[in-house]
Amino acid sequence: MKAMVLESLADLRTRPTPLNLLLLPEPTLTEGEVLLRVTRCGVCHTELDEIEGRTPPPHLPVVLGHQVVGIVEETADVRERPLRISRRRRSPTPEIGQRVGVAWIASACGHCKHCLAGNENLCSEFKATGRDINGGYAEYMKVRADFVHPIPDSFTDSEAAPLLCAGSVGYRALKLCHLQDGQSLGLMGFGGSNHIVLKVAKHKFPNSQIVVFSRNPEEREFALSLGATWAGAINQNPPEGLDAVIDTTPVWDPVHEALKFLNPGGRLVINAIRKEESDKEILLRLDYPSQLWMEKEIKSVANVTRQDVREFLQLAAEANIKPEFQEYELKDANQALLEMKQGKIRGSKVLVT
Repeated sequence: MKAMVLESLADLRTRPTPLNLLLLPEPTLTEGEVLLRVTRCGVCHTELDEIEGRTPPPHLPVVLGHQVVGIVEETADVRERPLRISRRRRSPTPEIGQRVGVAWIASACGHCKHCLAGNENLCSEFKATGRDINGGYAEYMKVRADFVHPIPDSFTDSEAAPLLCAGSVGYRALKLCHLQDGQSLGLMGFGGSNHIVLKVAKHKFPNSQIVVFSRNPEEREFALSLGATWAGAINQNPPEGLDAVIDTTPVWDPVHEALKFLNPGGRLVINAIRKEESDKEILLRLDYPSQLWMEKEIKSVANVTRQDVREFLQLAAEANIKPEFQEYELKDANQALLEMKQGKIRGSKVLVT
């Protein structure tokens, strides 16, 4: 099979083609796994972090990609594992020929206190698709059968792929905001995730003001075209105070600015797998009276659960929430990643395999 493989970490500024197109053997299944013929795989900013060494190191060589849509080609004894979990959270057995998706969460232990509480995203044995196991930048991949997700018929493959991470983790971030209809929401950064969050928020909170902050004028225009009530630069004051802010940027400065904009009791949710080390001193310049006092909160998002993914896919289907996307051939994965690195983002990027 063809696969785009990361064999060593790289800085895209000096090595803009870090992935190599190789021919690999098709995966061999073990108990409880399914083989997928991949049709689409979304490209995520997290993959830049993996390539450039800003996340826990991937198991090299590795096939990246954790927004995977595919068809079940083969199964290997996918009987339910004897985990101490409720039937409500058990996963239906996928069938050969079924269209399914794979998200960032590839597996968790199923029996620790976090898994039993429904927070398998916090499990110490959490494994990530495209980092700890081979992902979807390939023609085929294997994954545990209980960690795949049925795709609603209303989505095309390219529409579904970004929903599996950008959409699902954005949905989790929105839930963590504890927003009520009529309260105001700010979105820091407007790439693959927050453009979907805007659509979800407009559906769930029709009376809320939703504002967008972005350094890119084209992204600000894009946000307004999707229904944002206001769009400005990261350090530009919004028309009114905000009850919640979701920050998806990889830098610290938006955190600094967002705290200034929060109303008393407001919450900042940081939806990013890491922040740049080079400007971390910005965080140390926080002014307590204006940025943290009055019971303002900072909350981080860590991964997603299977429940998040399935809830969001159902919501997106019911509300007809679909991402904006650009398609690339599998062999052009390096180009898609480089454009993301350069800030050339309008919606999501999707590989056609």
